[in-house]
Amino acid sequence: MVVPMIELKSVLKQYDRDTTILKNIDLKIEQGKFYTLLGASGSGKTTILRIIAGFENVTSGEILLNGQIINDIPANKRPVNTVFQDYALFPHMNVFENVAFGLKIKKMKKDIIEEKVQKALQMVQLADFKRRKILAMSGGQKQRVAIARALVNEPKVLLLDEPLSALDLKLRTQMQYELRELQQQLGITFVFVTHDQEEALAMSDWIFVINDGKIVQNGTPVDIYDEPINHFVADFIGESNIVDGIMIDDYLVEFVGQCFEATDGGMRKKEPVEVVIRPEDLSIVASKQGKIIVKVDTQLFRGVHYEIIAYDKEGNEWMIHSTRKVKVGEEIGLYFEPEDLHIMRFNETEEEFDARIEEYVEETGEKGVFVSQEEI
Repeated sequence: MVVPMIELKSVLKQYDRDTTILKNIDLKIEQGKFYTLLGASGSGKTTILRIIAGFENVTSGEILLNGQIINDIPANKRPVNTVFQDYALFPHMNVFENVAFGLKIKKMKKDIIEEKVQKALQMVQLADFKRRKILAMSGGQKQRVAIARALVNEPKVLLLDEPLSALDLKLRTQMQYELRELQQQLGITFVFVTHDQEEALAMSDWIFVINDGKIVQNGTPVDIYDEPINHFVADFIGESNIVDGIMIDDYLVEFVGQCFEATDGGMRKKEPVEVVIRPEDLSIVASKQGKIIVKVDTQLFRGVHYEIIAYDKEGNEWMIHSTRKVKVGEEIGLYFEPEDLHIMRFNETEEEFDARIEEYVEETGEKGVFVSQEEI
């Protein structure tokens, strides 16, 4: 059995009796992967990062590093480094001095510091900027300096607290590629905090979705996007059409007054459910060929596709992403395949989802599109 590099066990964080920030958090982080803590502002994601770093104490629960409890080990003794949202660079120092600061505190020899700093700056493509003043650097360059300062200490884990949030869109996208490439090149563990769903999906090996102090789902980006556990995850991760339905039987669901084939099973017959269809999974066809007929209300050009809002006869709103242009007021058909439907139980937790699928597989011998998070 592989021991996780970092593990949180039943971590509770309270500031007082009425303010609970984290509610019995359990998570495991393996070596050499890119992990993302994803959630809205105030969800608790940064608190988890600060607990791992040692900047926050836990009210109860355990923090383990390679199987050893580190609750009482101070931040400066933990083999992790943090890149903060505001970079936390020293404005009166140049690039070299900022990166070398931690090594000088450790009283390393001058030639060793020179070698390590040069290597770290080469990693972030700033080798020619070591004498540049921090105040003369752009936002993206400052971000790289902050990363180099963290990497020069050769941490086992690099913690990144929304480090790209202050950058413009183009630079942010560029830095996403650079961070991911750097992580793969170095092979160290990255734990990245963000509220940006697209950023999390693009960069991560594994995502923890956090809401109201709890991990509501964890898995690969594909898992999270294609198989959301509940309404919150489906609505929070990307765009979704979510409508009420009834599970008639395994592989058969009713919504908008019609029955449709699906690939989901393991639920009770006649059970009320929610049906998720992603906008890009809806194809526009002639109204007679559509599984659902809708009337176009608005259309916006988004560059790579048109974003169309339409309504069916029952008043349900549908968002469609298509390269095909339509006319406002036009009646169109929407077509989808059974595998494009994702069926969710109301407010089902990740543990309940895994238990349901395990029971379903044992009874039928069929996995279909269902695979528990542990099996992926």
